[in-house]
Amino acid sequence: MWLADGWTDYEVIDCSRGEKLERWGDYLLIRPDPQIIWDTSRRHAGWSRPDGHYHRSSKGGGQWEFFHLPEQWNIRYRSLTFQLKPFSFKHTGLFPEQAANWDWFSSLIRQADRPVKVLNLFAYTGGATLAAAAAGAAVTHVDASKGMVGWAKENARVSGLENAPIRWLVDDCIKFTERELRRGNHYDAIIMDPPSYGRGPRGEVWKIEDAIHPLVRSCARLLSDRPLFFLINSYTTGLAPSVLSYLLALEVQRRFGGELEAGELGLPVTESGLVLPCGASGRWSLR
Repeated sequence: MWLADGWTDYEVIDCSRGEKLERWGDYLLIRPDPQIIWDTSRRHAGWSRPDGHYHRSSKGGGQWEFFHLPEQWNIRYRSLTFQLKPFSFKHTGLFPEQAANWDWFSSLIRQADRPVKVLNLFAYTGGATLAAAAAGAAVTHVDASKGMVGWAKENARVSGLENAPIRWLVDDCIKFTERELRRGNHYDAIIMDPPSYGRGPRGEVWKIEDAIHPLVRSCARLLSDRPLFFLINSYTTGLAPSVLSYLLALEVQRRFGGELEAGELGLPVTESGLVLPCGASGRWSLR
């Protein structure tokens, strides 16, 4: 398991009965998590005085209950600053466990000792984009949501990266990849964090089990002659980390050699000393 244990502004304090108690900077949130199937005593005082609590509905979805939570606030990770705000379906605009991947590829970029072009697909609010740019890469950030790209730009601004070589694109990731192939463009590294299910701008259905392999195959063709890394993230329940590495073995390692890794991402839990699993990643690098 790859542990995101470099945070000072974020902490999983405790987890029990389907929920986790988290500290996001100065604020405590309680949010549901399907991985938390154990029932333990809730001794920490934060359980009884959170600043925000997302209540899951038995009919699906849910809603926030706010106590002392501002509309927006910031937290930092190393040199990066992220703007947070609670929005629908329990999210805050950041997945802290991804810091384990940020540290991994940031080290590769810094050690490359050459210009590195990174393509970040399904790029959300820009955590990976900012980490790559801070490490010295030129990044193409692609997401279908105009609002998310705008949010990512704000994160770049508050991180002091507003003038970094980042190309911000609101686009369908599959169609963008197809156009880049026709243009003959190439990248030294690719990051993708595809959703489990979604719809394109014209109602096209995305289902990760059906669409991920063709997308990885297309992206492998976008790699330069000296690629640096390829990272796939997934939060799809039941999709094993080894499946992601197998895709990379078929489409990337077979062509370039290099090293493959697969694993779960995890966050340390303060009260128990255990680790909360938070998704899967497949990593390829040319070492």
